[in-house]
Amino acid sequence: MAAFAHSAPCWADVQLSDLEAGKRFYGGLFGWTFRAGDGMPFADALSGGRLVAALAAKKDGRMPTAWGVYFATDDIRATVAAIREHGGQIITDPVRAGQAGIVAQAADPGGAVFGLWQPEEREGFEKQNEPGSFCWTEVHTRRPQEVDPFYEKVFGFRGTDLDEAGNDVSDDTEALVDFRMWSPEGAEPGPDSAVGGRSVITDAFPAEMPSYFLTYFAVADCDAAAELAVQLGGRVSAPPFDIPYGRMAVLHDDQGALFAVLQPSELLP
Repeated sequence: MAAFAHSAPCWADVQLSDLEAGKRFYGGLFGWTFRAGDGMPFADALSGGRLVAALAAKKDGRMPTAWGVYFATDDIRATVAAIREHGGQIITDPVRAGQAGIVAQAADPGGAVFGLWQPEEREGFEKQNEPGSFCWTEVHTRRPQEVDPFYEKVFGFRGTDLDEAGNDVSDDTEALVDFRMWSPEGAEPGPDSAVGGRSVITDAFPAEMPSYFLTYFAVADCDAAAELAVQLGGRVSAPPFDIPYGRMAVLHDDQGALFAVLQPSELLP
């Protein structure tokens, strides 16, 4: 497994009420196979024999049924301190996950929850940016004025603001900007180096909708994936549509967890 740079998305998991039903849904949708977690209430998901995610049984029914994303850190306690310093909250203090690594959960100033992962025996994804694996994440928030500097200070992200056509508009202060891409510290900011993004929840959505991270998985055929998700008991939140980087859809699994699928531009006919 290749090591992940500090602040890179390195893992994703979903909390479900029915673990076996989750295996059937995601196995049918992405072709994943599963490896039991040594008697623990979770299962590693594999695509082509390589780790891509995990499914976990919720310990408490009050927990949200949701996908979570984890960012790599080489010093989890220092990152936790930075989160607190810059207006975030720590939900779960760092705890050892066996010999795999150290994990913590936090929330940004807008309330979006994310994880931290300091690797030991497990680095994270063994496959990404290929069909059946993680390819992108973005936070959806109503408070970009607070959230943008938070991620830039905590993770060292450098932002690139884009217009609806995916063009860099950072030099155009009059442009209506509602999406920002994040590039790691030390990289030239822009789409080619971006590891995640920030979108704004507008007033078109219900006021009670919380901030959240949306996790994307690459697929070979977006339209077919959306249709198959419905056949497997899920539902479509946003039907397939074209974006500058491919064709995407936003889906719910058969237990309500939200995620997105993306057919990258190079896979479009």
